[in-house]
Amino acid sequence: MNKNTLAAGALVLSTVAWAGLFFVGKATLSTLDPVWFTLVRYGVASLILLGLVRLAGPVRWHELKAHLGRITWLGLLGYALFGVLVFTGLQHSVPSHGAVIMATMPVTAMVLRWALDRQQLQWWAAAVLALTLGGVTLVSGVLLHPAGGASTIAGDLTAFAGTVGWVFYTRGQATLPQLSVLEYTAFTALMAVPAMVLFALVATALGWSHVPTLAGLAHAAPAMAYTVLFATVFASLAFNKGVRQLGAAQGIVFINLVPVSALIMSAARGVTPGPTEIVGALMVVAALMLQATLSARTAQVAR
Repeated sequence: MNKNTLAAGALVLSTVAWAGLFFVGKATLSTLDPVWFTLVRYGVASLILLGLVRLAGPVRWHELKAHLGRITWLGLLGYALFGVLVFTGLQHSVPSHGAVIMATMPVTAMVLRWALDRQQLQWWAAAVLALTLGGVTLVSGVLLHPAGGASTIAGDLTAFAGTVGWVFYTRGQATLPQLSVLEYTAFTALMAVPAMVLFALVATALGWSHVPTLAGLAHAAPAMAYTVLFATVFASLAFNKGVRQLGAAQGIVFINLVPVSALIMSAARGVTPGPTEIVGALMVVAALMLQATLSARTAQVAR
């Protein structure tokens, strides 16, 4: 089995783990608000990741010190911003919507390559973008939603803003090639925690957030175990490993599996998605598959 196949497998597993997180996280938000949920999640995960770095060999603190600013900034974008905004959005939306919002990341990455890297968009890029946005519109219920139900646009837009942070985090890995995948994952998580603590304290003092009770933490423990071990430590390492091997542009395309997995999980739980949700999700997945196929062909022609 070649390295590219292993990388693809790692990316698939990471996206499946993230799909499950939307269901687990939605239930956990009843006892932990998004701010404290994110702090507990990454606070514990960063310690585990740092322990894994130590098991792999000496911790290269000098590399952390040498690139402290960039590592901290990427950690804030990929963990703090992403975690708080996505789960704040989830409070006002549903798991399947959050999964589809995550699936817009490849298109966001494509737009950023055009805007920031001055990489010319291919002829099919506009069609892919339009198809994706149309699918997200249907899933979010901007135009259509179940009778008596409320549109989730506010929550979905909040979650989308969080995903932009993860796209920047994914792009940032290429700027720190001297760090191993494990070091990049651990150091960025570790350096994001102090800002999370400060934000949690300020948000609590202002009444935007509430300190969880011991009973609440105990109740959320099983869900947090899944969140920390599988949806954070394992998924982040697997995703970053796949991106390191395949590159950010191709690696992030695998995010399109998140809504597929989420819809399957939702149906298995007895909550059948509505027709507009199914059509919207299929539009997003179709757009991302089209992007992956055509971008690969473009790359082959360029060679």
